[in-house]
Amino acid sequence: MSEIVKARDVSMTFKEVDALTNVSIDVAPGEQVALLGHNGAGKTTLFRLILGFIRPTAGSISIAGFEPGSNRARRTVSYLPEQVAFPKMLTGREVVRFYARLKGAALKDVQTVLDKVDLADAADRRVDTYSKGMRQRLGIAQALVGKPDLLLLDEPTSGLDPLSRQHFYELIADVARQGGSVLLSSHGLSELEARTDRVAILRKGELVANGPLAELQREADLPTRIRVRAAPDAVDRVHAEIGGGRINCASVELFCARDDKMRILSRISGLGAQVEDVEVAAPTLDEVYRHFSKTGPCQDRRREA
Repeated sequence: MSEIVKARDVSMTFKEVDALTNVSIDVAPGEQVALLGHNGAGKTTLFRLILGFIRPTAGSISIAGFEPGSNRARRTVSYLPEQVAFPKMLTGREVVRFYARLKGAALKDVQTVLDKVDLADAADRRVDTYSKGMRQRLGIAQALVGKPDLLLLDEPTSGLDPLSRQHFYELIADVARQGGSVLLSSHGLSELEARTDRVAILRKGELVANGPLAELQREADLPTRIRVRAAPDAVDRVHAEIGGGRINCASVELFCARDDKMRILSRISGLGAQVEDVEVAAPTLDEVYRHFSKTGPCQDRRREA
């Protein structure tokens, strides 16, 4: 079996609204996939289908070869919802131990995951004493316990400070290195940019992009940004030579087609000592996301009565 998640032509209709239309997506072992889309794009519906909470109107979906919601599929998946909530009177350790028992995991794993999310010192405190960030880390701990084959994560870094966010991505990278699959939904595009293998974008229930970021950058054909910092008193000459726009009276910035990048860089190199530095930036994930969210073969989901 080559896929943990395998969805083929999945559609989901709620009354007169098509929440998903002919969505096909796979997640392979060891792969980290970011699922992006505006609110209402269909991300939550796809998660609910994977978890077996609902069944598709059309198409098929399997989890490690099993039907979503079956006992075998449930043992494959760990889920972290966007809004985590645990019984306030329980301690962090008791919460993770409860989920470990549900998953049939060894109880010795409880301490291991508490250590991983930096909750060892607070493990025996009641959850109602936890901050929002600590509750989120507790949610990550319950998702990690039992070494699931698939982590399904909905806005997993909500409430985390920058260092905790970095640590979180180190944790899921470790899951992937050990062969686990990760499918996560997030609006934090900048933090995802170098941390996922593939990006899938939903727009009004349709999958309008699905591939590595470099591939989507080529497909979107967005301009490359080049910023040149000129030597003192040389910015006018640099601007006259390469065009673009002036920035802070010290730099010149221009945007060019991907195929023109090397030609323009060659011209910049010919300016010699008039140039102190050059910064080249490919389209960001945020720009790629905006592009595919506004274009693509998407039709209105509302059916005619």
